[in-house]
Amino acid sequence: MSVIGSRYAYYFNKAYKRTGTIWEGRHKSSLIQSERYLLTCMRYIELNPVVADMVSKPEEYKWSSYMVNAWGKESAVIGHEEYLRPDKDKDARCYAYRELFKHHLSEHDIHLIEKAEEYCQPVGDDRFRIAIEEKYGIKLGQISRGRPKKVVG
Repeated sequence: MSVIGSRYAYYFNKAYKRTGTIWEGRHKSSLIQSERYLLTCMRYIELNPVVADMVSKPEEYKWSSYMVNAWGKESAVIGHEEYLRPDKDKDARCYAYRELFKHHLSEHDIHLIEKAEEYCQPVGDDRFRIAIEEKYGIKLGQISRGRPKKVVG
């Protein structure tokens, strides 16, 4: 994989006249309480290019899934059941998705998503977090950065 990655980086950098690594840092992921937060996370992601002043509307960013979700552009990617749930009719579902973007994300939701992104914490309410703690026998919200310390014994 290392050889493939370095060859691809060479090709990519040469093709796009850039330097450096393509993929940096550790992969991070977070569980999402889908019934409440999946669409919020989708809005957060699809609004990132707007917030970063790269585009003025989410549909202007060509790497976004916004055109698929809001306007029904064809895609091989299958929608999540929480996205598909609001309406069986594709046009009505796309309209409902576009309507979500007329409202700002709350500061609470933005903070929750950013905290999850930084510390790999779940995105959900307290009941969701407690269920995860009980199921896996862990305590969330008290994670220190870096590798766990070696236990000498």
